Amino acid sequence: MSAPSPYAAALARIPSKDRSIDVLGSRTHLVEYGPSDAPRALVLVHGFRGDHHGLEPVIAHLPEFRILSPDLPGFGLSAPLEGRAHDIASYAAWLDALLQELGIRGEAVILGHSFGSIVASAAVASGTPTPNLVLVNPIGAPALSGPRGVLTRLAVAFYRAGAALPSRLGFAVLRSRAVTRIMSVTMAKTRDRALRRWIHAEHDRYFSGFATRDMLLEAFRASVSHDVSEFAADVASPTLLVAAVDDDITPIARQRELVALFPDARLVEIPDVGHLIHYETPETAASAIREFLA
Repeated sequence: MSAPSPYAAALARIPSKDRSIDVLGSRTHLVEYGPSDAPRALVLVHGFRGDHHGLEPVIAHLPEFRILSPDLPGFGLSAPLEGRAHDIASYAAWLDALLQELGIRGEAVILGHSFGSIVASAAVASGTPTPNLVLVNPIGAPALSGPRGVLTRLAVAFYRAGAALPSRLGFAVLRSRAVTRIMSVTMAKTRDRALRRWIHAEHDRYFSGFATRDMLLEAFRASVSHDVSEFAADVASPTLLVAAVDDDITPIARQRELVALFPDARLVEIPDVGHLIHYETPETAASAIREFLA
């Protein structure tokens, strides 16, 4: 049974067009939303194993902005990076080069969600200029340490096995619907059954859109080996952190510590939601972003 999007009508009212652009020698797919002559432009960086679709509910509530939402290299319809490891440094370099190719480097607001929060923070800390940085569900604590360290190491073993197995079996393991559903059920906090069905359907549709097993393993290692706290002190741009009170990935106590590491940052906490702010409370997140940019 299909699960209709609760945000489809709002998103349909926003003009959009697909684009393809060469960045660092590889093809990057992106979708441009909103008026092309809008005074403010946002570039979005999505989370691990997702693509541009994941942030569309937030986009649906920001119709007045020009928004460019690419698929990260190796995910969605974007090709993997050529001759580069899929690590944080390479993703940050790709983001900088993308902004340059689009002609909006130094002008566009950068928004990163989850894994994208690490990429966006690393890019800005290393010199990518932006008037503002927005981090939604930022990864604010090391995944390989603390009480979740054992689970993270098990996940690393899972991705390593998926890369080592024969091709057909490896892809089947990594794209397992059962594994995807366990992840989805764990992260979803809403009690709205229709919304939960749609969230699970979104993960089923888009969570397995990766190019190769090796790049997926590289990207996963990057996602659990780094966090935003490494880069916060070097981010000079005014920064907004939009964090969930019930996030299982980074506890809210660590987000309150994280915001203090930035030279100029504020924290907005959203109650009764976990790591899926972009699916469960996109309107609240969009309101916080709009107020911040105003």
